[in-house]
Amino acid sequence: MNRISWDQYYMAQSHLLALRSTCTRLAVGATIVRDKRIIAGGYNGAISGGVHCIDEGCYVIDHHCVRTIHAEMNAIIQCAKFGVPTEGAEIYVTHFPCLQCCKGIIQSGIKAVYYAKDYKNHPYAIELFTQADIRVEQVELQEMVIDTKNKEKLELLDNLIGKLTEAGVEDEEVKELYNRANHLFKSYS
Repeated sequence: MNRISWDQYYMAQSHLLALRSTCTRLAVGATIVRDKRIIAGGYNGAISGGVHCIDEGCYVIDHHCVRTIHAEMNAIIQCAKFGVPTEGAEIYVTHFPCLQCCKGIIQSGIKAVYYAKDYKNHPYAIELFTQADIRVEQVELQEMVIDTKNKEKLELLDNLIGKLTEAGVEDEEVKELYNRANHLFKSYS
């Protein structure tokens, strides 16, 4: 049996955390790891007990949602709240950290940043990571163990089946295709 690598395991965890995001602009997850152990996780969303973007929309000032605490900061704050040291840890993030999160990562003593997707990679963030001797590496999730596009796939499937029906494809054939597709998707819903 082949197991996924540690990098893939932690990145999959970050993608799973992103599914809890309440920001409608971008779902981000972050996992902090020290000595091959997960010590914290976070996703972007409102403060505890606060109004969420999914409920009232994003509160945007200067092109940034100010309602949202970023995933990286939520994970770092979780460590601070429970007295878990981040010195020498690594962080796995679904997207390249913003400039503010970059500074928080550096100040927390995290030694490595692994991210899955480029996202407005700020040149100054890259410069700060280099100055602080922080290892930064892109680690794309190779095998999506978690399907983050399930809703979109189901909507596309419904749309295609509707078009087949409109095009006059036999009801039995459409029903058979629908059942086959439903069987494929049932483990994700």
